[in-house]
Amino acid sequence: MDTAEVLSSLALVIIVVSLFLVFFIFRKSKENVPPGSSGWPVLGENIKYFWLGPQEFIKQRTEKYSKDAFQTSLFGERMAVFCGPVGNKFIFANETKSLASWWPLSVRKAMFFPEFVGSSTDDVSSLMFCSIRDILKPEALKQYIPVMDSMAREHVESQWAVNEVVKVFPLSKKYTFGLGCRILMGVVDVELVTRLAKHFNLVTVGLISVPIDLPGTAYNKAIKGGKLVRAELMKIISERRKEMLENKLETGNRSDFLSRMLLLTDENGKFVSEKEITNNVVGLLFASYETTSSAVTFVLKYLSELPHIYDEVYKEQMEIAKSKTEGELLTWEDIQKMKYSWNVVCETLRLMPPALGGFREVANDLKYAGFTIPKGWKTLWTVHSTHKNPKYFADPETFDPCRFAGNGPAPCTFVPFGGGSRLCPGREYGRLEILVYLHNIVTRFRLEKVSPQEKIALHFLSVPMEGLPLRLIRHKL
Repeated sequence: MDTAEVLSSLALVIIVVSLFLVFFIFRKSKENVPPGSSGWPVLGENIKYFWLGPQEFIKQRTEKYSKDAFQTSLFGERMAVFCGPVGNKFIFANETKSLASWWPLSVRKAMFFPEFVGSSTDDVSSLMFCSIRDILKPEALKQYIPVMDSMAREHVESQWAVNEVVKVFPLSKKYTFGLGCRILMGVVDVELVTRLAKHFNLVTVGLISVPIDLPGTAYNKAIKGGKLVRAELMKIISERRKEMLENKLETGNRSDFLSRMLLLTDENGKFVSEKEITNNVVGLLFASYETTSSAVTFVLKYLSELPHIYDEVYKEQMEIAKSKTEGELLTWEDIQKMKYSWNVVCETLRLMPPALGGFREVANDLKYAGFTIPKGWKTLWTVHSTHKNPKYFADPETFDPCRFAGNGPAPCTFVPFGGGSRLCPGREYGRLEILVYLHNIVTRFRLEKVSPQEKIALHFLSVPMEGLPLRLIRHKL
């Protein structure tokens, strides 16, 4: 090939590349995606996200790019982060239209069977949503309040009352996981619950680590823990199905979520597979366990720091306690009297939300605030764009339960449970669980913080680094 041919070929390549770049730039301009940064190749902005924590990460980018939405790259995905109450409302309103539920691949890989990892989260969790709402409706949950109270009393007596100092976070996890096993699966065997909790803890710890699947890493342990959890659940489910078949599919006195799931059939009239049920139970345990434990922990943290708030909660709870006869368990009516206590819980969830928010996948191109969010992108709505924003909550760092009196905050500004069609179905379950636990602790102890400078890790979940050690001061009889 002579010089002229080389130059000619080079010119052609330059023209083709130039046309491609012009097309790409034009297309990008036409799409007008939200401003932002995709970070480093492959790594995206994961390192910055983990380093800064979600609150600071989102604050910095809304200030730099846009208060409405910005783009980033997390978990290997192009992602649009929606901000403010308008962004929250937009996501909640479009969840059944242009958005599908989505969890990062790293989460699915740790929690679900390998053959389901590539499925959409809607496919994996559709059974859960069609059944869980029934069992977790307030009218259905009323029957579980005495169970919650009985378990809380036993737990406080055996795990709290025998100690001068307790670590709240691990103890609250022990209680919420045991309660979840009891109510969701009808499992009460202490050894089995302990074994399940041990495996499950590997999963939850690994999910808030950098998702690198190499031997010895926390994420690798999470994948192994998930496998052990699924194996245990498959045994439980297989035995329960056999038991129910031998009893001609009658659930008897069982009203737990698992028993109802075992009666579900697909469009062909066949029973849902045990692996599908296992995936749903894993997701449900995850949702009901770690977040509730975190919420309980931080409620008690604020009560130990703010005596005037504690006194009001104690007064309310003691009025209820004094109205009961000896040994009488809490009822639905008692829970409805805990109005100030619930406001304290809500203010805790505002300041220390146990979860980041929610991911979705764009099924069809979305138009929002003048931007286009292309099909295939992922979206994130987050509590961190409103919960501490002085525009929506005056003096946002001050703990003030009165914010939730009367009509409460403006719509879509307080969103610890999400909203719209995917409003957390476990919201009422969590409310009852937290208030019952709070009642059993506050009526017995005043709380004193042992480690005032304890640091809080803020990634997917809010976690006290030392487990929140508190000194227990027993009330005088």
